[in-house]
Parts: sequence; structure tokens; C-alpha cells
Amino acid sequence: MSYVLKSSTAKPTGEADVTQVRATVENMIRDISTRKAEAIREYSGKFDKWTPERFRLSQKQIDACIAELTRREIEDIKFAQQQVRNFAQHQRASMHDIEFETLPGVVLGHKNIPVQTVGCYIPSGKYPLVASAHMGIVTAKVAGVKRIVAVSPPYDGRPSAAVIAAIHFAGADEIYCIGGVQAIAAMALGIGEFPQVDMIVGPGNAYVAEAKRQLFGRIGIDLVAGPTETLILADDSVDGELVATDLLGQAEHGPTSPAVLVTTSEALAKDTLAQIEVLLAKLDTAPIARAAWDNYGQVIVCESDDEMVREADQIASEHVQVMTRDPDFFLERLQNYGALFLGARTNVAYGDKVIGTNHTLPTSGAARYTGGLWVGKFLKTCTYQRILTDEASAMIGEYCSRLCALEHFTGHGEQANIRVRRYGHKEVPYGSAVQ
Repeated sequence: MSYVLKSSTAKPTGEADVTQVRATVENMIRDISTRKAEAIREYSGKFDKWTPERFRLSQKQIDACIAELTRREIEDIKFAQQQVRNFAQHQRASMHDIEFETLPGVVLGHKNIPVQTVGCYIPSGKYPLVASAHMGIVTAKVAGVKRIVAVSPPYDGRPSAAVIAAIHFAGADEIYCIGGVQAIAAMALGIGEFPQVDMIVGPGNAYVAEAKRQLFGRIGIDLVAGPTETLILADDSVDGELVATDLLGQAEHGPTSPAVLVTTSEALAKDTLAQIEVLLAKLDTAPIARAAWDNYGQVIVCESDDEMVREADQIASEHVQVMTRDPDFFLERLQNYGALFLGARTNVAYGDKVIGTNHTLPTSGAARYTGGLWVGKFLKTCTYQRILTDEASAMIGEYCSRLCALEHFTGHGEQANIRVRRYGHKEVPYGSAVQ
């Protein structure tokens, strides 16, 4: 039977009160819908102190950002992007168009068709999240998206050189320096200089996530992401310093980021708690990580690996690290996670920044029903059908006629009946079903 050695003291609600965020975003979208470009400019000035003549960056501005980076920084960005591209290409290759003759003369199939225009949001207001450029833009490119519009807020009052460079190298067709709700609404509604997109992807703060949620339907989205979450499953094959490092490495994302250890070793649990205090004294992001750990950190001790699996599937964390003697045991059994990191040699930071899997992942229990962003999110799997013979059309028509009558859909039934009459040469009274 598991027991809790350290419990969380608060319920995750995001970066701000949900009700207040929802109302603020709703009012902003309504205002932007009414006043359009004027409202977008006002909100950019209010929240980012940024009101350029044009939000879209020129090639000269992009080149200036790239020039600020060292050769090593550029090489590192390109290396990370190649890893993301390589994995996305393998994913795309696994998806095939299909066509089968399911009955004599009846052909069914599907095609995987890329979304035409995608907006990618890359955060940089608080942290310049270079990696988010790889995750959205590179993956969309591999999927075959024809037009990719990237938006990113200013960092310290100007375009973030590293982020803009990464966006450019990733292959965005247009780059705009703008953030927040105003950026999401501008792309979703197609206001002023901003093109209207079919889909918006990418992480952001609580207001950005809420804007995506409220505009979903007018545009597609990847998912609604909350605070970053991490869960570590460990036994006594690892030590507290390693576990504490990986917990705090994700806790620094924000003060409401849950970080959870589930272990079969009480000694490891206690060592981890002690090591967290040691590391917090050294970490320059300790104020944020401390708040996250104190309020949202948990340590749960289990009797067995099977019990750890049950706890993990109940939590359904965004990131799940497995640091045990037999990681494959968990790979075979775990059902609810955004991304899985197997063995002590890997960690969530690798996935966040460079290894090649996507870091835009489900949070707040959404891993129970969805995975994260991947090349397939940018593809529409669209079906088609054709009937090759008169006999096949008449045969399907007879079944359809009777099934439509069962549902009292006379007009639908006549679509079947007219083909039974023409191709099957049967007399079917108008408005009746084939007997």
C-alpha cells in the first residue's frame, strides 16, 4: 500500500485565477474583433511596451538577429532542429494513404492532407524559448504545411535574437514580433497585416492557452497546455542527487509546476528530500523552483513496481521519467503520459531542448486521452469512396434504403433508391424502402 511522504499543499490552477483569466481573454478577443488592428497595437503597447510600425520582421531585421549569435550558438540550434526533423520524418513515413476494395466493386480509402496555413507561437517574454521554434515549425514543415506564420513576443524590449534566428532556420515563411492574446487573436481572425491561419500551435502562459481554447473551432489547435508537470518513477538503483536535480529542473518552469517522485525506496525518498534543500541553495532559479516544490511537490512511496504503474497512470503526468533497474517494465505497462524518458541516462531537459521528440505535451490529466504535438497533428486524414460497378451500387443501395427507413430519413433513402432503380433495375416506390 502506497503512502505519501510529502504532499502538495495547493491545487494547480495555472498562472492566474482561472475565472479572471477567462474573463480577461474573452474581453480582449471581443475588443480585438471590434477594433481590430487598433486594439492589437494598444495591447502590444500595454503588455510588451512594443508598438513598431510593422509587427512583421523584415529580412534585414532577421539577419540582424542572426548576426548577434555566435557560430557555436547557430550550430547548436541547427543540431537540435535536425534531431526534431529526423524524428518527425520517421513519424511521417509511418503514415500511409490507403485504398482497398472492401467489397467487389466498392473502393474505400483515405489521404493524409496537410493543413494549409499554421500559426506557431514561440514564447520569449519571460524566457526566450528557442526550442519551441523547432517543435512547431520544423514539425509542420515535415508534415507539408505550405505556409507557416510564426509569432513571438519581444524580449527586453526587442525581438529575441536567438528565438528569431531559430524561427528562421526552422523554415517559417513569415515572422512577427508580437505576443500574448493579441497575437493569437490576430492570427485566428486574420486582422490587418496578420494572415488568417487554419491552426495555431505552441505553448504559452495562461492567457495564451485560454485564447487558444476560446478560439478553438474558428481555428484548430494542438492542445490547451497548463503548467509544466514532471513525474519520476525510481527505485534504489539511483540516488537522491540525481532525482532532486531532475525534479527541480522542471520545477523552475513556474511556481505552479507539479514535480512528483513515486518510488519503492523510502531511503531514496528521504535522500531526495534532503538533496532538494541542498540544490535549492545553489540554483539561480530557486525562488520559482522553491514555490513549485513547496506547494506542488509530492513524494509517494509504493510497495511494488506494479503499484508505481497504478500511481503514475492515475497522475497522468506530462513528463514521466523512469529510473529503475527495468525501465522496459514501465514502457510495456504505462498508459497515461505525455512523454516517457527511460533510464537514468536520459531526462526531460533532453526532450525539451534537443533529442528530437516534441516538447508540446498534454498537461492537467489530458494524457489520459491525447498525446502531444507531432507530425500527424498537422495532417487531416480524409476519407474517400468510389463504386466501380452498377451491381455494387445497387447492392449497397438496398442496405442503405432500409437503414434510412429505420431512421425515418426519407430523403436519404431516396438517394439510395434512385440508384437501386437505375443500376439494379428494381421497382421501388418513391418514399419507400427496398424490401
